[in-house]
Amino acid sequence: MQSDSMSSREKRLERLVYLLTVLVFLLAGVLYIEKYQPNFWALEQGQEDFVEDAQARLDSVSQQLQVRMVQIKRLGGRVNELEKARLQIEGDQKELAEHPEMGQAAFQKKLAYYLRLLGLKDQEIKKLRRENVVLIARNDSLSREAKLLQDGLTNVQKALRDSSATFGIEKKELSERSRVLEVRNQELTEKVTVAAALRAEGVNVYAISTRGKETGVQKAKRIDKIRVIFHLQNNPLATREIKTIYLRIIEPTGNTLSDYALGSGTVMFKGKELVYTAKQRIFYENNQQSVEFIYARSTAYREGKHEIELYSEGFLIGLGTFEVR
Repeated sequence: MQSDSMSSREKRLERLVYLLTVLVFLLAGVLYIEKYQPNFWALEQGQEDFVEDAQARLDSVSQQLQVRMVQIKRLGGRVNELEKARLQIEGDQKELAEHPEMGQAAFQKKLAYYLRLLGLKDQEIKKLRRENVVLIARNDSLSREAKLLQDGLTNVQKALRDSSATFGIEKKELSERSRVLEVRNQELTEKVTVAAALRAEGVNVYAISTRGKETGVQKAKRIDKIRVIFHLQNNPLATREIKTIYLRIIEPTGNTLSDYALGSGTVMFKGKELVYTAKQRIFYENNQQSVEFIYARSTAYREGKHEIELYSEGFLIGLGTFEVR
């Protein structure tokens, strides 16, 4: 009995000595850091401040990229590069959260790239605005020309009626004037028709997975569906009515994606039959409205650059591209 009691006390004594030894080493380590590396604790706090500041800057840049994307879409430009940069920022933020030891030099290099991209997009926005001003001026000029032609047509018709009633114009002369009037009327109708055509801007393509997740086409591991979205420009000469829009997706081989079971067909364009991928009937509101196509196919997309073409009322109204890797 006495031997068992001595053995138990010895074990407790050994554990106590072990714990005291560990505490002594820990205390020695703390004293060493405070004496020889007094900035050790400050460095950890400084790293936390750097990560917090970096995340805030990336948030700000991401918001600015989003603003430029909206502006460029409204002006009819493409936002693929901005969308790619926005996704890169999400990746940078995730990397900062998982690896806060990222150096300030590496972060500053990333930030400089995004700021430079913002500057380039500001220049692009200015250019697009100038181009839109020119386009609006052309439309206004065409509208004025159409009105002058319409007024001239009315005056000619009135003059013909008056001349026929008052002076008894001979039948041959009246026929010749009528033919001239018909030609001018046809020219006016063609010009007004061209001016009233729809115009699609900001054509963008996104991949949709089976779970409904949407990503850029180039980053998609598998494309089950694609979403083609664009805006229709305001046009004072276009009528508010139901219109049919045809979508053509042209593969890198030059073939048009089509599946008659999914709604594909043919449409006439400049006297030729074109195979289209899908079509959609919309009510044109003339208010910069958005239009989108959701297209699914059973087979995989070919690698390479695909062309997007949009048609309506006998006119090619918009173009776009996407690339499958």
